[in-house]
Amino acid sequence: MSGFSTKALPEVYDVLAPDGSEVRVLAGASRGSMAHFRLPPGQVSVAVCHRTVDEVWYVTAGSGEIWRSSRNAEEVTALSPGLSLTIPVGTSFQFRAGNDAALEIVGVTMPPWPGPDEAYPVTGKW
Repeated sequence: MSGFSTKALPEVYDVLAPDGSEVRVLAGASRGSMAHFRLPPGQVSVAVCHRTVDEVWYVTAGSGEIWRSSRNAEEVTALSPGLSLTIPVGTSFQFRAGNDAALEIVGVTMPPWPGPDEAYPVTGKW
């Protein structure tokens, strides 16, 4: 066995995330996992917080905004293709797609996504 992982972007999403976005699972490794998230045009995610994982996001298509809040900071950031950002463990966040197109993001989770109880709902901005 080579230990390599190769996976194309599935046409149909694998699961709906706790925040309401469509998740297509991509390649993963022992210390991290990758997924493609899609939020339809004009939709707002459920605000959530992660218990144990850090995430790094890269916006691939669409536009929108993300709200992030922790004990030390709070901000709203405009999202557009080419932008990357972090969501450290314990950060509350919520995002929304612009009205013209779906918001599409590739996210890396470290450690790998542990399952459906990882994210819990919080009071969001929108």
